[in-house]
Amino acid sequence: PNKADTHDVHGAPLGAEETAATRANLKWEYGEFEVPADVKEVFANCVTKGAAEEAQWKKDMEAYAAKYPTEWAEFQQLTSGELPANWEDALPAVTPEDKGLATRQWSQTMLNSLAPALPGLIGGSADLAPSNLTLMKMFGDFQKGQYAERNVRFGVREHGMGAICNGIALHNSGLIPYCATFFIFTDYMRAAMRVAALSQAGVIYVMTHDSIGLGEDGPTHQPVEHLASFRAMPDIMMFRPAGGMETVGAYKQAVLHRKTPSVIALSRQNMPNLPGTSADGVAKGGYVVSCGCPEGKPDVILMGTGSELELAAAAAEDLTAAGMKVRVVSMPCFELFEKQSQEYKDSVLPPTITARVSVEAAT
Repeated sequence: PNKADTHDVHGAPLGAEETAATRANLKWEYGEFEVPADVKEVFANCVTKGAAEEAQWKKDMEAYAAKYPTEWAEFQQLTSGELPANWEDALPAVTPEDKGLATRQWSQTMLNSLAPALPGLIGGSADLAPSNLTLMKMFGDFQKGQYAERNVRFGVREHGMGAICNGIALHNSGLIPYCATFFIFTDYMRAAMRVAALSQAGVIYVMTHDSIGLGEDGPTHQPVEHLASFRAMPDIMMFRPAGGMETVGAYKQAVLHRKTPSVIALSRQNMPNLPGTSADGVAKGGYVVSCGCPEGKPDVILMGTGSELELAAAAAEDLTAAGMKVRVVSMPCFELFEKQSQEYKDSVLPPTITARVSVEAAT
């Protein structure tokens, strides 16, 4: 009563004197951690009622399993927390000969390839599905009365979208939520994404329009500091794949890491499927794409991500023609690279080679 309507009730314990005064004000006659008998009785009755309801639930489950064995097996797989056997076989094989596409288009291919193999995959966009390319084409919209469908129309509410996906991931029902918008609009949902990182919620964030190559959209839609800011956020993986092979790898890692959220930054513009890039390389976070020095002693290392890896590869060709020994390194996920052994990291970026150039349209 003495601290009411002041900041003192918010940031620190009340203290013994004010606690005693509060008890008197509320006419609370019970001691610390003392539970009144009538309250105990209510909760004891809940235990009895709950046991009876659980027994009935188990009977219902047994009846369901007998009547619908296929659906029951899928339910068991989902709630076990294990991924379906051989799910990764659904991911497409991409080669350098395949047509160069924007990585948002490769992302669409990944989602539609994985949808039949991962019955728990569910998600959508914050009213940007035609731009984010996030629709699973074999399913309709999840809405009232249509609970078997798996496309979620979140609407223009990025923070709410992120919070909903956190709830889906943390429900532990085996569902794998993904959500999408333009990368710049993560500003509206950053708090929800940080909660996902803190809570070990394996949400997949499909973030398109990853840099300055946005066509008619100007500076308001150009994410400049966002790659660096998510790399600075603990316990979240930031992917920026270069081409189709790396997009395959990014999705594979995002699905595998069910306790870690993943941001996949995807391009609007086309890029080639560079020789030397691979899904397996993404699993390492960073890897050598090409090296014009068989003995492993380059004159310079060019590092790139996403659409700028192509620029690094082109520069390496020019420098090689001029007589230099050049190594090109792709770094699609800093966080996975940091988890590798020191021996591996040194093999990709030899400590003795200090001539290094990073190419990325970011900060």
